Amino acid sequence: MQADYERQLAQRSAVPEGPADQPWLQAIDPEYVDTAQYAKEGGKKLCFSNASLSNPWRVTAFITMQQQVEVLKASGEISEFRVSDAADDDNKQITDIQAFVEAGDCDAIIISPSTTATLTPAVEAACESGKPVIVFDRGVNTDCMVTYIHPIGGYAYGADGAEFLVDNLEPGSKVLALRVLPGVDVLENRWAAADKIFSESEIEVVGQEFTGGDGAKIKDIVTWMDAGDGAVAAVEAFEDAGKPYPVFMGEDELSFLRKWQETDMTALGTVYSTFQWRTPVLAAQKIWNGEQVPVEWVLPQSPITEKDLDKYLEANKDMPSLHYAKFGGEDLPGYPEAWSDR
Repeated sequence: MQADYERQLAQRSAVPEGPADQPWLQAIDPEYVDTAQYAKEGGKKLCFSNASLSNPWRVTAFITMQQQVEVLKASGEISEFRVSDAADDDNKQITDIQAFVEAGDCDAIIISPSTTATLTPAVEAACESGKPVIVFDRGVNTDCMVTYIHPIGGYAYGADGAEFLVDNLEPGSKVLALRVLPGVDVLENRWAAADKIFSESEIEVVGQEFTGGDGAKIKDIVTWMDAGDGAVAAVEAFEDAGKPYPVFMGEDELSFLRKWQETDMTALGTVYSTFQWRTPVLAAQKIWNGEQVPVEWVLPQSPITEKDLDKYLEANKDMPSLHYAKFGGEDLPGYPEAWSDR
């Protein structure tokens, strides 16, 4: 929607509320909701319905979430963390959510939806249970949850990359867009924003292809890429062909950032903030304390530029290639082993 597109692009320059050193607790233009009805003392059971752990971004982020849970377990605020993994299967996730609702013993239900429209009825059913529901990462077509947590969004992500390419390519240059999956609001919005910006420029889009994140398939297709691990495969396709590097849009995954530094190509590391996986756990804590939380909790989201590249690589020098630079767990007790020894 045009209004959402314009709002997200404007939010890129907004100054968020919240602690400067804790971006996972910051919020852009928040409107708060009262949660006094959910206040509860003692150890609580936190239930999490996860879409999947099917890519490195989600694996990195889930480690961050688990380490935040460990902090609240140690303080006695969480007695049990129950997790279901739908493995990118909508029907399984619907069943997982139903199981949480029917058990009746979840003190809060966190949901990261597999897809948008299909998961909406299951989220609504969870809301009707009377338990506080927290949706994050990907959205659904309802506002029944207590809070919906996400970085600025797919439009901002796509616009960051597309604007960079327009600014760094000659008029008439050709762009190939490599996409991951259809049907997910965040991913659809990434491409919608990029496509709009390209259409208003003198850049020619020669194709958009869904890759499923398969590196071999990406090499066969080969520069607009909406995931970090796939971006490296696309770069390597140019190396294999003996061709000069294109201007490239990747992500903040270390494999891409390291490739970028090694090749000194012109690139941008777009970001869909991994640290957002801490926020639902902390939102549950606030809700159990009866504190207000934003109805829509919009987190900051900013790309890694050439001037930031060396800083983020140095800070994450001991992390594996499939780690994400903006993981947001440096102050958690499991750092660095939980992320480096996976």
